[in-house]
Order: sequence, then structure tokens, then C-alpha cells
Amino acid sequence: MIRSLTLAGELDLLLPITALLPLTAVLLVGQSNPYQTLVMRGILGSVATLLYALLGAPDVALTEAMVGTLLSTTLYAVALRSSMVLRLAPPPHGERLAPERETALRAWLDQVHLRLEWTPVEGHGRIGADGELVLVNRRLVERLREAEGYGAWQAGGGRLLLEAPR
Repeated sequence: MIRSLTLAGELDLLLPITALLPLTAVLLVGQSNPYQTLVMRGILGSVATLLYALLGAPDVALTEAMVGTLLSTTLYAVALRSSMVLRLAPPPHGERLAPERETALRAWLDQVHLRLEWTPVEGHGRIGADGELVLVNRRLVERLREAEGYGAWQAGGGRLLLEAPR
């Protein structure tokens, strides 16, 4: 009789935690923001770690905590930081983009979770002499045209062009 009470108490604790795994996984897959995905991945690993520990598998829980949560989340954060950048060459002849245009460009890029980085050589594209944004990646151009900031960029006299790869 005492064992059945303990088992019922364990089930009351395990069921809600077990239900968090598929819920967290669905939230993870449904995220559009890569930085929120990073946080959800950490939560998923932590819930799995807790569940393994409660089920009496401390070795698996420790492995999940170290590799599945800490290491994979750290590597994902490093990959995100280095890959979510749009590298543009500045306007020709040492000109600078007007501050309000640069602010509009940064706000537009924020909507698709990209950071702007100015480079002396053309990376993903460049700012043309007339202030147009010229990119070499077709998918990136399509993604930017779908973002809300595209209208504000056009209203300010800007254009978005796709340049044929050289």
C-alpha cells in the first residue's frame, strides 16, 4: 500500500514534466526568430535533463545537461552570431549613407533578424551610387521584399536590386 502511494506521487510529478517535452518541441519548431529558437532549445534540454534525473538516470541527465543543453546551445549561439549578418560595401567614392537611410535599413534588416556590417569589399552586396541596395542572393532579395520595412525603404526613395553573380 505504501509503494502505490509513492508511485502515484511520482506520477503526479512526472506527467506535467513529461508533457512539457512535446510542448517545448512544438514551440521550438514554430519559432521564426532564431534567437528565440536558441532559448527554446535551452529550455528543451533543461526539461529533458530534469526528466532523466527524476527517472533515476543521473548519468544520462548529466550527459544531456552538458552536451545536449550547454554545448549544443553554445555552438548554435556562435553559429547564429556569425551567420546572421548582412555584409555590404558602402556607397562609392567614400560617401556615407544618410543617417536616416541607415536607420531605416537597419530597422528593415531587424525584421528578418539580420545585422548590418559595413565592409570595404562587397560581401553580400553593396549600396549603389543612387542609394539603392544591390544584393547578389535571390532568396535574400525575396525575403527582404516580403518584410514590412521594404515599403519604408521604397518610400524614402530606395530600391532593392538583384545583381547577377560575377
